[in-house]
Amino acid sequence: MDDVSYMQRALMLAEKGKGTTSPNPMVGTVIVKNGKIIAEGFHQKYGDKHAEIMAIDNASTSVEGATLYCNLEPCTGDIPEKKTPPCSQRIVKEKIKKVVIATLDPNPYVNGKGVEFLRQHHIQVDTGVLQPEATLLNEKYFTYIRLERPFIHLKIAQSLDGRIATSKGKSKWITNENALKKVHQLRSEYDAILVGINTVLQDNPSLDVRLSQGKNPFRIILDNNLMIPLDARIFNHSDPEKTLIFTFKPATDVKIKDLSGKGIQVVSLLSNDQPYLNLNEVMSFLAKSKISSVLVEGGGEVFTSFIKNRLFDKISFFIAPMMIGSGIQSIGDLGIDSLDEAFRLKNVRIEIIDQQALVEGYRDNGNIER
Repeated sequence: MDDVSYMQRALMLAEKGKGTTSPNPMVGTVIVKNGKIIAEGFHQKYGDKHAEIMAIDNASTSVEGATLYCNLEPCTGDIPEKKTPPCSQRIVKEKIKKVVIATLDPNPYVNGKGVEFLRQHHIQVDTGVLQPEATLLNEKYFTYIRLERPFIHLKIAQSLDGRIATSKGKSKWITNENALKKVHQLRSEYDAILVGINTVLQDNPSLDVRLSQGKNPFRIILDNNLMIPLDARIFNHSDPEKTLIFTFKPATDVKIKDLSGKGIQVVSLLSNDQPYLNLNEVMSFLAKSKISSVLVEGGGEVFTSFIKNRLFDKISFFIAPMMIGSGIQSIGDLGIDSLDEAFRLKNVRIEIIDQQALVEGYRDNGNIER
């Protein structure tokens, strides 16, 4: 096996932490000595051992003189509120001879410092092995760190003619059970699900994950005038503190006090005479709350606002083989007069799910290499 093969293994290990490590990245480690793998590890969940430490602790023999493969730069001791000992110091202590890294950590407290520390202690460090693959794996983390906002993924379930509901607001179900399973898997991989108040009023969703081992994300509602009913299904959870409502209503509003009494977080934003909540302010608040990824699930006005504000990184269209006609459109007016102004996606992927099409792509915002 060569460096690429060992790094591929590290990436496979890292992916085992999908949905559980946030706001930390997914990291996997392989330790090789005399041409044989003597240890492996991955970061299992936020607050637990980092991959490098786990691999060292799992080693079947001494790691002195070994080569360590890791998809992300080992951390230093400079990160505020750090919950685990610095990996780079442990690597030095164990007298590992060489470290191969896929990509540097974009966190300014680590970026390049881990590599510098290892080299200062006479450890050979090679970087860039499978860098594009490693960056893509941690696209949420890279976006969260570099842009200081969550990674934003728009998920739209629509008909062939671009409708998310009938003219009377009926949307259950445009896509079938197999597509819904895919959606619940998506939900389990994101820190939060976001919808507008119209979706709550029309569909009364729970916004949970219906998988045997899936974790429930934060539930975020954009509700300008605080119209949400106090008996909405979204409040029927054992973790009310994971429900956030953004509104223009002042903090003194009686309904806010009622919701706060249920343990719900209500965030009052200044209207500035605007008809819609400032999405940048919402995303900034979420980032400060260590929510590093958001799956936006509707409705049409919400999708349109995010796209018009160029505030999305990835978009997924679940397209059902049906035509509705004069229903509710998935995306409204974007103010585009010529095709040169149209939003174009890159790295598009198309998948067929039980006669439904899933079309996914990325907005080209120059954030990370894909």
